[in-house]
Amino acid sequence: MVNDYKKYELFGKPMMQRIDLTAPFKFDFPVAEQACFLYVLKGEFQYQVDDEEIGIPTDYALFLNCITSGKQIHNTKLEGNCQIVIVTFYPDILKKIYDRELPSLLQKPKNVISNKSNEKINNDFLIKKYVEGLLFYFENPSLVNEDILILKLKEIVLLLAQSQNADSIQLILSQLFSPTTYSFKQIIEANLFSQLTIEQLAEQNNLSVSSFKREFAKLYNDTPASYIKNKKLEKAAELLLISDERITDIAFDCGFNDLATFTKSFSDKYHSTPTNYRQDRKGK
Repeated sequence: MVNDYKKYELFGKPMMQRIDLTAPFKFDFPVAEQACFLYVLKGEFQYQVDDEEIGIPTDYALFLNCITSGKQIHNTKLEGNCQIVIVTFYPDILKKIYDRELPSLLQKPKNVISNKSNEKINNDFLIKKYVEGLLFYFENPSLVNEDILILKLKEIVLLLAQSQNADSIQLILSQLFSPTTYSFKQIIEANLFSQLTIEQLAEQNNLSVSSFKREFAKLYNDTPASYIKNKKLEKAAELLLISDERITDIAFDCGFNDLATFTKSFSDKYHSTPTNYRQDRKGK
């Protein structure tokens, strides 16, 4: 649950944000050409990377590349507050404010050894003081202008370049300058078998729910719910025949929350239970 939210925009895009959340919560990042520096003022949040869950406690930070889908921070505790400051890096804005030459942190590393997309930043005194400075501007909005925001963005770039995490951050930031544009269809296809809601998919596309549904209907000639459910069921039918996975596991792999819902939906579409479907067709 979001208790309080403040932001300042630079060239029409959110650059500085302060968010006060009450657990349990989840906060999604849209698929976009941007990177985010998330600093925890109070509480903690978790970030899922493949099979590993990274905890980010008070006075620590997470540097995150949002180019790929599925970026989400969360806290599943039943109580507790989490306050976060976010500074967002956009390649077009960085190019604009560094009109002559990008600083070394934003240039491509000579030796690219991985496609690392996140970095946990340990308690850093200078970065902590920088964030405290940002809080002053959140409390005094009349002092904020374009020049101040540019100055604060350049300041965090300098501090991150001097941190012990500089190499990893350089690798993440350099990925922003490789042209990658994610179309509406690419975002849909990337999330077909997730458990994202229609509202979350709309947010991933930076659209309102009504605009998202209209765009979806134009491209797919179907509603989002109907199309996505059919795709999940088609994938499940395929897995039933080509794998020996348990039916429960297939249901979850295809984005269904429970076996009963999956079985009913599958039976409605194929006029057969998943078990019978597998037995009948494998027996032929």
